[in-house]
Amino acid sequence: MERLDHAGAQLQVEDELVIALPKGRLSDDALALLEQAGYGLAAGNGDRQLVLRSVAEHVRYVLAKPADVPVYVEYGAADLGIAGLDVVRETQRDVLEPLLLPFGYCRLSVAAPAARSDRPLRLEPNPRVATKFPRLTEAFFRRRGVSAEIIELSGSVELAPLVNLADLVVDLVQSGETLRANGLVEMRTILDSQAVLLANRAAWRLKADTVARFVARLRQILES
Repeated sequence: MERLDHAGAQLQVEDELVIALPKGRLSDDALALLEQAGYGLAAGNGDRQLVLRSVAEHVRYVLAKPADVPVYVEYGAADLGIAGLDVVRETQRDVLEPLLLPFGYCRLSVAAPAARSDRPLRLEPNPRVATKFPRLTEAFFRRRGVSAEIIELSGSVELAPLVNLADLVVDLVQSGETLRANGLVEMRTILDSQAVLLANRAAWRLKADTVARFVARLRQILES
């Protein structure tokens, strides 16, 4: 990466790391881990800023929607990123996964209204399935020989069976309380998920020492 000084000369900043962080449910745990590792946020970052400075001199953060973090990393806009395995598997981006992180635990599950939850999936006649994860959902049903109609939603998928939009849902589950509150029961787990550190393939080579130090420091914190 290059910067310009005030005279216009190019300054090489090869050891700078740009790290994409997800907004939402993983954000607090990610920032807490980075703080422990000595890469916390610097004072003076604005509440609405999307590019943030770290207390570490050559570290910057970019805040992105969770589904966009692997995109930033794959294309090199960020050297590293933190995302959920569910997002990484769904987006199928070409990134490295050097380190699993001990937070963001959840599971991607198939759920059905309680009245039909004991029916085997293979007996479902062309079910309509509402989900935010169309690729993982389609692959799951295809492996089981079930011809499912996938309905992609961006909001609360639990609503779909209540208004006869879908027969089943596939969604992330933590405690299961939201499913139960809407009369749904888990049938199968598609994927166990947690947070993961991602790395851009080019940065892994070109910034090998800097990236290795960062990963080693996080690993040290997690093992201590």
